[in-house]
Amino acid sequence: MSEKVIVLHPILTSPRDEDGENIRKFERNPEAALEEAIGLAHAIDLEIVHAENVRLKTVTPATLIGSGVVQRITDLIHEYDRDDEKVALVFVDYALSPVQQRNLEEAWHAKVIDRTGLILEIFGDRARTKEGKLQVDLAALNYQRSRLVKAWSHLERQRGGGGFLGGPGEKQVELDRRMIDDRIKKLKQDLEKVRQNRAIQRESRKREPYPVVAIVGYTNAGKSTLFNRVTGSEVFAKDLLFATLDTTMRALKLPSGKKAVLSDTVGFISDLPTHLVAAFRATLEEVLDAAVILHVRDISSENTEAEKEDVLSILHDLGIDSEHDPRIVEVLNKIDKLPAKERAAAITRCKRQEKTVAVSATSGEGLDNLLGIVDELLSKDQLVMYVDINITDGKALAWLYSHGHVIDRADDEEHAHVKVGLEPADIERFGAQFPYKLNKTKTRKRKLKAS
Repeated sequence: MSEKVIVLHPILTSPRDEDGENIRKFERNPEAALEEAIGLAHAIDLEIVHAENVRLKTVTPATLIGSGVVQRITDLIHEYDRDDEKVALVFVDYALSPVQQRNLEEAWHAKVIDRTGLILEIFGDRARTKEGKLQVDLAALNYQRSRLVKAWSHLERQRGGGGFLGGPGEKQVELDRRMIDDRIKKLKQDLEKVRQNRAIQRESRKREPYPVVAIVGYTNAGKSTLFNRVTGSEVFAKDLLFATLDTTMRALKLPSGKKAVLSDTVGFISDLPTHLVAAFRATLEEVLDAAVILHVRDISSENTEAEKEDVLSILHDLGIDSEHDPRIVEVLNKIDKLPAKERAAAITRCKRQEKTVAVSATSGEGLDNLLGIVDELLSKDQLVMYVDINITDGKALAWLYSHGHVIDRADDEEHAHVKVGLEPADIERFGAQFPYKLNKTKTRKRKLKAS
């Protein structure tokens, strides 16, 4: 039986900079923001008995929300208790301080969990790989460490020490904090090994012919559905927040015949806990070295512009300048959910804007255009070369078809005369493996027959 929960989404005045201007360019739709909070609760199978937006004129330091709202929720919890619908949990969709969390729990006589805590619960439930579990454990310990004062109200309890070595002994909270610090140190060491292994893997991929195409985007934007559609995979994809946590990679075949590696990453979300951004940095570093970055957006979402802002902010934190980075392609997904007029406008917009494409990962609409753009970006540094290959040397010919873009080919009795687009690095690889000279121009004319 799932746990019953009340969901509260506080609406605060947008943060402003020193000049009084909104830090956020796009305001979130309150109802859509509440739906996201409800989605977070559903993601770990909580049974929602009540959900509401709570508008705050000012922040109450002790409880975040005002005393009137606190009393109203207290009364609501009592009503459910009388109806044998006991509410054991209240989810406050905001980053609560340890003191605020403790005071609300005392007022409501129920467990209170904030946005960071619930996202950590979801991540802990979904992580499948050893790396994913390490990342979640590290984030959870950093979160718990800041709340030890809440967990141990009996701060005067003494433990350890005989009274003659180092004073009266060590307080319980100090001991717990030290144990957590030791565990955090060990997890960081383990994750550093993961980071180093990933760096080695990325370097080895640079020596391989296949570039990486990374998918990023707001959670539930349809990244995994797109991933499955274009690779023919069966990665878990569901209309669920944080359906994907562990990075997945699959081969991607492009229209030119060129091959790439497609990487699906964890979804971003507004107010993503700092602990999680830091913990998952090892995974997100895959994006840093990607040849192409696909920013998948749910264009049907009421908060699509605000979600875009959140994603670009996290990319900026990773060191990616979204405004000037030539690798980024904006993918407007879920156009099948738009009304006809808005759908037509989105498609028209994409025709006018370079590296923007409208698609439906569900129906497949627009995916040919997307793959064409990716193909073009991956080929932009290619050099057109000419080479004459022995007609019997199938290995060299297969290599060119696999690693380059064969533009033209004509055969005579002895040679295949190939015009091919190759990356500079692939030109060097080909020369190291095969006894043929690649030229920028045709070296001689021959009477050729079509292949």
